[in-house]
Amino acid sequence: MENKEELQVEEQELQQNTDNQTATTDETLTEEATVEVPELSETDKLKLELAELKDKYIRLYSDFDNFRKRTAKEKLDMLQSASSGVIKDILPVVDDIERAVANAQEGEISEGVHLIFTKLNNTLASKGLKAMEAKGTVFNADLHEAITQFPAPTEDDKGKVFDEVEKGYFLNDKVLRFAKVVVAN
Repeated sequence: MENKEELQVEEQELQQNTDNQTATTDETLTEEATVEVPELSETDKLKLELAELKDKYIRLYSDFDNFRKRTAKEKLDMLQSASSGVIKDILPVVDDIERAVANAQEGEISEGVHLIFTKLNNTLASKGLKAMEAKGTVFNADLHEAITQFPAPTEDDKGKVFDEVEKGYFLNDKVLRFAKVVVAN
């Protein structure tokens, strides 16, 4: 029994030592904490939180506004170029009609065909299609596709488009089809 009593006394002493050390450590931590970080009043804390929330709100609003503008621009671009595939497929037919009208003899093509062709051109123009003027202009690789080169008759003609084999077109100021040209060198 003495052993039990001795054990209990030792446990109590250990418990007291541990409690004393914990209390000393807590006091030291409290003193260090008060020295390092100044206490903020409740209003200062609320002001800081309000400033952070305002900053987050402004950033979120800006991101959303940029997203809205970008989406609207993409939608407008898509609407403007949505018909490009169909128009690109119609261009060879337009070329054939232009050749037929240009090479037909007087009275061979009726006035009705001319009216239909004019109406087709007007409809395509209303959708944003515009013919590219290439003949006589300076060769531009962004607009023209050089099929061949031809010796220039004069020095002024060097580097210019001498002849247009296939007409180029713009759709809403973007190149839909490059003009196939002969360049004078």
